[in-house]
Amino acid sequence: MRVWHSVPLLQSSGDEDDDWRLKRRENNRVAAQKNRKRQTQRADELHKAYECLDQKNRRLKKEVQFLSEEQRRLTEALKAHEPLCPIRHCVPNLGSGPRDVGVLSSLHR
Repeated sequence: MRVWHSVPLLQSSGDEDDDWRLKRRENNRVAAQKNRKRQTQRADELHKAYECLDQKNRRLKKEVQFLSEEQRRLTEALKAHEPLCPIRHCVPNLGSGPRDVGVLSSLHR
């Protein structure tokens, strides 16, 4: 006598499966959209960070170039000055250590 129950149960079970599948698909679609949006936002953030770091790198390379050129000029000026410098001949090992900074400043007075 359970025959009358089996047909409606199969139909309702099929309808429930269809509803579950549709709901699952919708949830999956929404989750995929959110994931793509997060990936796009992350890519945008990484691109901005790259641009900032690239700009900073270019600025630092220019600074290194400027400081290297300044060091070269100062080294050349020092080499040109050494043969003429009376202080260099009077004070042995001048400029060889941190204590000599005081000597240099007192000699220029």
